[in-house]
Amino acid sequence: RDVSQGLSELGYDLVSTGGTAKALREAGLEVKDVSDVTSFPEMLGGRVKTLHPAVHAGILAKRDDDAHMAAIDEKGIEAIDVVVANLYPFRATVQGGCSFAEGVENIDIGGPSMLRGAAKNHAAVLPLVDPADYGRALEALRAGDGSVSADDPLRKELAWKTFQHVAAYDALVAEWLWAQQSDEAPPALCVPMERVASLRYGENSHQPAGIYADLSLREDGTGGVARATVHHGKEMSYNNYLDAQAAWGCVNDLPSQGCVVVKHTNPCGVACGDDILEAYRDAVRADATSAFGGIVAFNCEVDEALAKEIREFRSPNDGETRMFYEIVIAPSYTPEGLETLKGKSKNLRILEAPVRAKGCTSLRQAGGGWLMQAADDMVPGGFEWTCPTKAQPTEEQVADAMFAWVCVKHVGSNAITIAKGSRMLGMGSGQPNRVFSTEIAMGKAGDEIKGAALASDAFFPFARGDSVEMACKAGLGVIIQPGGSMRDQDAIDVCDEYGVAMIMTGVRHFKH
Repeated sequence: RDVSQGLSELGYDLVSTGGTAKALREAGLEVKDVSDVTSFPEMLGGRVKTLHPAVHAGILAKRDDDAHMAAIDEKGIEAIDVVVANLYPFRATVQGGCSFAEGVENIDIGGPSMLRGAAKNHAAVLPLVDPADYGRALEALRAGDGSVSADDPLRKELAWKTFQHVAAYDALVAEWLWAQQSDEAPPALCVPMERVASLRYGENSHQPAGIYADLSLREDGTGGVARATVHHGKEMSYNNYLDAQAAWGCVNDLPSQGCVVVKHTNPCGVACGDDILEAYRDAVRADATSAFGGIVAFNCEVDEALAKEIREFRSPNDGETRMFYEIVIAPSYTPEGLETLKGKSKNLRILEAPVRAKGCTSLRQAGGGWLMQAADDMVPGGFEWTCPTKAQPTEEQVADAMFAWVCVKHVGSNAITIAKGSRMLGMGSGQPNRVFSTEIAMGKAGDEIKGAALASDAFFPFARGDSVEMACKAGLGVIIQPGGSMRDQDAIDVCDEYGVAMIMTGVRHFKH
C-alpha cells in the first residue's frame, strides 16, 4: 500500500488487477482495472490479465524512439513508467504440499513477463520486485519531481535485481517440475543463491570472498553452517566457514553427545561421553598443539558450566596457557552460557547452527564446471560389516572401531584414525600414501595405542611391511577398513598371524 500511496501522491495513475485493485480501493486509492486499459476482460480463470499489447507496448516502448512513441500513440496506449509486482507464491505453495495441478496454477506468467519487459526497458521504466526497494525508489522519484534520470545507477541496479529475481523464480519452477518426474540428477541445473555476507577475504587476504545461501527447494529446512547465527566475535572469513563446516559435519555424526576440535578442516580431537566437560577436555588433549587456534564444535547445548570450562581450560601442554579458539559452534546456548562464552574474547566467533539434514546434495566447483553428488551420510548402522579374521572383535572393540570409522570419514584422504573409549587418540591426514598417514596417527596415539582401533578410509593395497603389519606390531586390537583390494587376503593373513581382528565395512570414505 505504501508504495502505491507514494506513487499516487507523485501523480501516477494506478493500474492493477483483481484482489490487489480491490485492496487499494479499500485503502482509499483511485485504481484502474487492467481491463479498463486493455478493453479486454480477464479470461481463463485469471490466467490472462496483463498479457496484452496495451500493457506490454506501454512498458517496452523506447521513449527516445519516435517510431515507438508514434506507434503506441496511434493505438491510444499510454506509457507505463513503473512496474510493481509480487509474483505468485510458488515456493510457499509447493513447500506446503500441494497437488501437481495446484503447483502448476501457482506458476506466475504475467508478472514475470511485465517485470522482464520493465527491466529490459529500465532506462524508462522502474521495475520493483523487492519491497525493500520501495522506499528508496520513492525517494529518488520525489527528488526528481516524479521521475528518475535515464542514466541513474538505480535503474540498472533494479533491472539486475529483477532479472535475478525472475531467474531464481524460474529455477525453482524447473527444479520442482523435474522432481515430479525423476529422482535422477537433472540434465541441466540452475541454482539460485543469495549472498549471506561479504567475507573479509578468501583463503588468502588478496582473494575477495562471500558466502551465499542456496535457495533451491531441495535445500529448504536442511540447516547447515551457511544458515548459522553468528552471536559474537570478529567477522567470519572464508576459511572460518570451511573449518566450521568440517567441525559441524563431524560432531553431528557422533553416536552421542560430544566435542570435535578442527584445524584446517581436519578433526584433531574427537570425544564423546556422558560428561560433556570431560569429552571437551579429551578432545583437546588428543592434540593440544593443533587445537590451539582451532574450531570447537558441540552437538549439544552449551550451558554455563560448559562455557566456563571452554573459557578457562588450560593447555595440557603447559597447564598454564588458556586455550585459544577461532570459533565455537553448537546447536544452541543457554542465555548464561552464551554470556559466559562471550567473556572469553571479543574476537571469539560464537555460532549457533541448525543441524544439517541427511539426504542432501553436494555441489563443488571444478574449473569451468561443478561436481554433483549425494552427500556422504553413511554412519555405523547403515551397512553390514564382516570380520574375515580368526580373531573376532569384542563388543568393546566393535564400538571403538565404529567410533574410529566415524572419525576417519571426516579426515582428508589418505586418512587413518586411531580411537579407544570414545576418544580419537591420533589421526594422519592428507598424505600421498597410506603408510605416512598410519605413521602420523600412531605417533599421535603414543602409548595409548595398545588395544585400540585403527580405521582406514580406503582399503590397504599392501599388508606386509605396510600399514596393516605396522598396526599389528604396535599392538592395535582391531582394524576397520572397507576391503575390496585384490590383496585383502594378505591383510587377513597378517592379522591372523598377530591375532588382530579386522572388520570390513564394504564402504569407502574418501574425502578430497
